[in-house]
Amino acid sequence: MDLPATDALTIVIVEHDKDRALSIVDSLRETGPHKIHVLAEESGLSRSVSQLKPDVVLIDVANPSRDSIEQLANASSPLERPVAFFVDRSDAQMTKAAIEAGVSAYVVDGLQMDRIKPVMDAAIARFQMFQRMRTELETTKRALEERKVIDRAKGLLMKVRGISEEEAYALLRKTAMDQGKRVADVAASLVTAADLLS
Repeated sequence: MDLPATDALTIVIVEHDKDRALSIVDSLRETGPHKIHVLAEESGLSRSVSQLKPDVVLIDVANPSRDSIEQLANASSPLERPVAFFVDRSDAQMTKAAIEAGVSAYVVDGLQMDRIKPVMDAAIARFQMFQRMRTELETTKRALEERKVIDRAKGLLMKVRGISEEEAYALLRKTAMDQGKRVADVAASLVTAADLLS
């Protein structure tokens, strides 16, 4: 998820208290021309977040429970966007639940107006860092899977054609070049065909 500059964000605020919500909005408006949506009810949060597609979600929870933290975190899609929780009290289990749900920032002692922008910036930075890590992990997993398939394809060629491992890889690479495909794709086709014939 590529976020726009932090001076022009779409922000969803989940806050029951109307006066407090207005204070948060006023505080955020001082930091940039944000498009701000306030949700007073937690019900339907998932649907609202899906429709509004915010860049960041700020949730103020006065007296959270572990269940409420998990439900709110899941409803606000923390793996798709930065989500910051502001709570009045917490304990180790609630903190753990929030982190496991993918929450980008978990701030105890409530939402203080002068801390909103720094916390939001930190949540966005943390979310982007984890996004990069997730992308790198997925790339590494995919590379390992492709390596396994290529190794299996080389093994098939070595057995059927009686050639060395280097020659088997060279044959895969030449076939890939001739067909305008990736070596991993040619290897996957060979392995699939071998599975069908066995």
